[in-house]
Amino acid sequence: MLHNKFWQAFFALAPLLIGILSIGFYIFFVFNLVSDIEAAEAMGSEPTATMILGNIAWFFGFIALMVLISLSSLVFYIVHAVQNPNLQGSNLIIVWILLFIFIGGVGQLVYWIVEIVGKPKPLNPKEFR
Repeated sequence: MLHNKFWQAFFALAPLLIGILSIGFYIFFVFNLVSDIEAAEAMGSEPTATMILGNIAWFFGFIALMVLISLSSLVFYIVHAVQNPNLQGSNLIIVWILLFIFIGGVGQLVYWIVEIVGKPKPLNPKEFR
């Protein structure tokens, strides 16, 4: 799984795309909540807790999905950096891991571009037999 191009790209791009999507979902959540409250007040009733919590529930579900994907991406790229043969014997492993932890999705995207996409794989003589 560590050497699969799909999962490498997914875990590099997913945290940033979900971060951008979360802004859109937050705006939709606020407008939907405000419009439901205005509709309830226009009908002459108070907004109920069920209506408000119903709007909040799907937003918390999206936040849980975002946290799960971000943490799995962090673990994926820490394991990849530790097992990367290009980084063995240097302090770059520590630098990359600190970037993953402190910068998050941007550090993983930079690692993917620099260390995975930008560098060719070493030739494996067994592939040619």
